[in-house]
Amino acid sequence: MSFSNKNPFDFDVSAYPALPSARGVLVTATDTEVGKTLVAGAIARYLRRSGVAVDVFKPVATGCRRSREGLVSADTEFLAACAESGRPLREITPVRYASALAPNVAAQRERRPVDLEAIFQTYSRLAEESQAVIVEGIGGLLCPITDDFWVVHLAKMMKLPVVVVARAGLGTINHTLLTLHTAHAAGLNVAGVVINRYKIEPATEEALKRQQEAPHCDDAELAMFTNRTQIAGRGKVKVLAIVPDEAANSVERATIGSDTDFAIGQVHWEEIIAGR
Repeated sequence: MSFSNKNPFDFDVSAYPALPSARGVLVTATDTEVGKTLVAGAIARYLRRSGVAVDVFKPVATGCRRSREGLVSADTEFLAACAESGRPLREITPVRYASALAPNVAAQRERRPVDLEAIFQTYSRLAEESQAVIVEGIGGLLCPITDDFWVVHLAKMMKLPVVVVARAGLGTINHTLLTLHTAHAAGLNVAGVVINRYKIEPATEEALKRQQEAPHCDDAELAMFTNRTQIAGRGKVKVLAIVPDEAANSVERATIGSDTDFAIGQVHWEEIIAGR
């Protein structure tokens, strides 16, 4: 196996066409299955209810189901429902694969190359027609869309503020700081972090404040409680929202719980999508 001398972490996008500027955010995550679809949809729903003509965009989806209309992503259906979008699902997600794999691997397995031009053209149309575009990535920033074009490259081309969705529990400090490091290395504007599936009740938080030095304090709860301050302090970043682990949250059922709605609604999204 031979490797190019080119540094893959230069994140050079000079060979790709310029994309139009737009108001919006790009929602990424520290890993897959962290909850970025839920957060992206909740942001879109908040903006729609605030009177913003918002569009949603998930450039590529894998693990899609087959239907009479072709491949359909459950994530795309959820985003469309949250934004009350009348656009065809194939326009919200122009590149789709059945295999639940990284896009470049799914493309190879299904013998159908990723159509980057379709991604660029669709996003350009949404950027020009919408008041705001909420973009949900796939995987994390270093997830390969093609072998040489990753989510971070697309984020760099879009120039949207980036929201990082992180897990609440043990291990999230490392994953989140690595994601923030990648974002800063690529020159992205990080709006902040949303911590998802937080399991501590407010009353328990007050108890933890008093008991965190006590030997009988539960380590898992203490990690979850202290992670947000560690991420904010070590990463020099805003923790925008703490989203609870709420049974009503379901991408499959296209539902968002009231506590999650409240948490997302406390963020000044109008300022963030305007780049302020």
